[in-house]
Amino acid sequence: MGKGKSYDAIVVGSGATGGWAAKRLAEAGLKIALVDAGKQQSDQNFTEHMPAFQLKYRDMAPEIIRKTRPIQKKCYACMEYNYDWFCNDLDEPYTTAPHMPFSWQGRMRITGGRTNVWGRQSYRYSDLDFKAASFDGYGEDWPISYKDVAPYYDLVEEYVGITGLPEGVYELPDGKFQPPMAFTCIEERVRATVKEKFGRTLTLGRSANITRPTNGRPPCHYCGPCERGCITHSYFNSYFTTVADALKTGRCDHIPNAMVYQVLMDSERNRARGVLYIDRITRQPREVHARVVVLCAQSLESVRVLLNSANRQYPNGLGNSSGALGHYLMDHITGGGAWGVFPDFPGKASINGPHRPDGIYVIRFRNTHNGPRSKNFIRGYGFQGGGSANFSWNAPGFGAAYKKAMLDPVTGMGFGGFGECLARWDNYVEIDPNTVDTFGIPVLKMHMKYGENEFALVKDMAESAAEMLEAAGARYVQPHQQPSNPGWAIHEVGIARMGNNPKTSVLNAFQQSHDIKNLFVMDGSGFVSSACQNPTLTMMALAVRSCDYLLDEMKKGNV
Repeated sequence: MGKGKSYDAIVVGSGATGGWAAKRLAEAGLKIALVDAGKQQSDQNFTEHMPAFQLKYRDMAPEIIRKTRPIQKKCYACMEYNYDWFCNDLDEPYTTAPHMPFSWQGRMRITGGRTNVWGRQSYRYSDLDFKAASFDGYGEDWPISYKDVAPYYDLVEEYVGITGLPEGVYELPDGKFQPPMAFTCIEERVRATVKEKFGRTLTLGRSANITRPTNGRPPCHYCGPCERGCITHSYFNSYFTTVADALKTGRCDHIPNAMVYQVLMDSERNRARGVLYIDRITRQPREVHARVVVLCAQSLESVRVLLNSANRQYPNGLGNSSGALGHYLMDHITGGGAWGVFPDFPGKASINGPHRPDGIYVIRFRNTHNGPRSKNFIRGYGFQGGGSANFSWNAPGFGAAYKKAMLDPVTGMGFGGFGECLARWDNYVEIDPNTVDTFGIPVLKMHMKYGENEFALVKDMAESAAEMLEAAGARYVQPHQQPSNPGWAIHEVGIARMGNNPKTSVLNAFQQSHDIKNLFVMDGSGFVSSACQNPTLTMMALAVRSCDYLLDEMKKGNV
């Protein structure tokens, strides 16, 4: 078995939080091993300007991709341009409990992880989220409040670069925004209508696309397909930002193609001493040793490592004296919304752009801080979406008549909801003892389903989206109410929850294991509730906060 050199800290994963952990710790003077399941990323892989006719199958043969990636192809971002960035589902399976479908999408195997293809929506949580249990009595409060995270939101936003508009709404705190991208004309109309008639706030999507030069990165040039990369580095991808910064220090070694299997333990001292990984190329096991281990592999992957690290002292998973490890799996529910057209609204369609890489966001308006409480559900949802003029692709006719009709633009707008998923003990993951991946690593078995509260949210999404569009003058409004299966939002969080009580939680308020003081989990695993906002900005802010705590504890000799 290969044994590597020793480091101050091992960071597992190079995505949104792993990049930040490597950067923060390396820039503070620590020697870091960035252990990454993915292959090396390169700007040469970016294809956002490549026309489809240059591809072998013109990006029109999804069945070719499904031969090796039947689950990953369900992700909006997996296409002929980039499907080799995603894991091979046949080589890396997972299993599900009977009648509990789970779609584990966005399993990236390239430096930068999901930040290569993410939707870039970046929203703060408020104390309505951090202290949700105090508000409605369900579940547990987080062991932190907004004021604890606010300075780290500031730090992350200023580095990442977030386009957005300040709105002064309690439920969605304002941030350090770059100049906003413009609304379309129809979005302006709907924004004004929903504020006037419903008191709701439709704002610009707060997106990690820069609109002014930032740290040597030029602003977005509106080409559109960010999920295929960005040669100007105008969106946030940890590969060319945080990971690059960590490597520039000369104190961070990047170890790609490394499938981490277990955290290695010094049982006599109850300390993590490193990680065991399988080299994806040679299939040989190797070890890396360090004073501290930081897991940032993505919630499901990090907890898989902890469960596979079970030993005599921790027979149910490493750091699992509470029994909570693997439980309280959450992912936003989607599938509710509406679409409508505005025949009275002129517009001009263009096939060549510019293509704004962002949409709109309707801030949560149910069960608000000072508003009325719903009788049908607790918590709430937000809408993403957008509106523009498009060609009339479904126009009737043939030949010249069809061509003329197709050029008559159709102005439409749609809303799609993202609803909070409640934390439930019965939604959990475990190791499937009967299945291993191609590297010999036991895989996860998913046990998750949505409950009545989530389904009630989807019903309300469809109704409220339709009423907003109709109030703004839309015609032919089509509400939809088709609840997604778990996994489709690609916002999995919560299976190594934070808490002040070691008997009911896995991590403390700084994402440090209650049981093993030099073991940290700095991705979405620690979330106590899911809120309804996209989680990545909060993950990054918490990772930086936890790194600062770790550095302080190391200086004190406590770790």
